Amino acid sequence: MSMKLYVGGLPFGTTAEELKTLFSQAGTVQSATIIVDRYTNQSKGFGFVEMASTAEGQAAIQKFNGYTLGGRAIKVDEARPVVRRGGGGGGRRGGGR
Repeated sequence: MSMKLYVGGLPFGTTAEELKTLFSQAGTVQSATIIVDRYTNQSKGFGFVEMASTAEGQAAIQKFNGYTLGGRAIKVDEARPVVRRGGGGGGRRGGGR
């Protein structure tokens, strides 16, 4: 079973290919993605790497959490599912007297 990893603190110039090449040192990389801003197309400084197995994912966490890439210490952890928060907010309608 594959394991998806969150990779944070990336230098803004990091490409998905560079991420894939780096993480391939820990095992088989199924995919590597850099998250970009939808309006500016600039990196947000984090991404995701999917390793082929849980063992390879754990090895990548051990090897690369705290690893210095481009002068920045990156954070690597197991990716968590997105939690959708309650929509919108508090439009209290007040019937002032």
